[in-house]
Amino acid sequence: MDAQEFAYPDLAFVDIETTGSHFDRDRITEIGIKTLAGNEVYVWEQLLNPQTYIPQNIQRLTGISQQMVENQPSFEQIARDLKQELEGKIFVAHNARFDYGFIKASFKRIGIDFKPKVLCTVKLSRLLFPNQDRHNLDTIINAHGLEVSARHRALGDADLLLQFWRICEKKFGKEKLNEVINQLVGNPSLPPNIDKELIDSIPDAPGCYIFYGENRVPLYIGKSISLRSRVMGHFQGALTQRKEMKLSLQVRDIDWIETSGELGALILESRLIKERMPSMNIKLRRSKDLCGWSLVEDGAGVLTPTLVTHHQLAPGLQDNLYGLFYSKREAHSYLKAIAKKHRLCEALLGLEKRVEGKACFGYQVKQCGGACLNITPIALHNLQLKTVLELFKVQVWPYSGPIAIQEGGEMIVIDKWCYLGTAINQDELYELTQSGEAEFDLDIYKIVKKALIGPYKKQVMPISIQ
Repeated sequence: MDAQEFAYPDLAFVDIETTGSHFDRDRITEIGIKTLAGNEVYVWEQLLNPQTYIPQNIQRLTGISQQMVENQPSFEQIARDLKQELEGKIFVAHNARFDYGFIKASFKRIGIDFKPKVLCTVKLSRLLFPNQDRHNLDTIINAHGLEVSARHRALGDADLLLQFWRICEKKFGKEKLNEVINQLVGNPSLPPNIDKELIDSIPDAPGCYIFYGENRVPLYIGKSISLRSRVMGHFQGALTQRKEMKLSLQVRDIDWIETSGELGALILESRLIKERMPSMNIKLRRSKDLCGWSLVEDGAGVLTPTLVTHHQLAPGLQDNLYGLFYSKREAHSYLKAIAKKHRLCEALLGLEKRVEGKACFGYQVKQCGGACLNITPIALHNLQLKTVLELFKVQVWPYSGPIAIQEGGEMIVIDKWCYLGTAINQDELYELTQSGEAEFDLDIYKIVKKALIGPYKKQVMPISIQ
């Protein structure tokens, strides 16, 4: 066939230099474009005034100094010319999400919509050279003997991409590259290391997903009632959100675990995050050292908060229990905070030494209502304290034994707020109820408590233990 039949669209090989990697905060300092149109190559380059400071390490890396850009135009001043230069062309870049994300965000700030077709040369390299260990630009330079003219300058790096394209063209032919364009440009939202086949295999069902980085290190764990849609949401968000871009550039693999519904996914997510400690999740703490407050009346009729440490703690069984905290320090900070907010007496609360007939420190600075001097009656102080703490009361387990919450075709087994496991038949139910005491987990307590006063209330099935 005539090679002309396989002429591909105009390709704009783009590279940018920036003041950093955060496209909400950082700005572009240079744009270089080499356009391949037919057999002709056209060059467009521009230094930009970022209107912000260029960090010293960036100046050393790129060679672009503050003095070089201070008299250059801003992005807004060249935006129309740039859009015209890129109009109707395929936007080709290495780790295209970075370059495209920055340029898209810059256009968006001035009210211009920018949605070109995007081709990532990392994906191109992975597809055409699958046996190559790495696909960063330095590896591609060394693997294919590219001629470096100005590394870490926009036009110099754009030229490297054009050279790489020529090598691919020579090795595989225009027909193959035309197929590759159609294959890769159709999936501009996917990270460079994730294949469409993997995404297609993720079910749009409830469950948890795990993003892995290099060497299968967990990066992030999330849950959703629609796994594939949520995973794709991360990658689409990478074009506008810093955290999602960082995740997208690091992810190397994805796993998922299906559940029967949202409750199962919530519980599984909480457990997985604690077990695997992914680097980009908010760290959830284990509940082994929990403590809480109970109210004890002294000889003078004063209700005094007494700390119940994890040795004596039995959440779900103790009626007189408030709060639940991960440490004694956190428990005392909470008590001090409510004392100040509600003008309670810190001496009566046991937070400072009490001297009969003398005012506490809080009264002297007008943060105590005067219960220490009987200006506020002790009975009223007790009532105020109980009313405040009632909002944080740990609910006693409202069932006589374990329960199963039906969700889809599964039964989530809970006893005294503890998750025992998930069963699909009576035999498994019995095994779970006989498996011994489970560890109380504060996060799961909150999840189950919310579920039982919400949509799962009618799905509860008490389990009789024979």
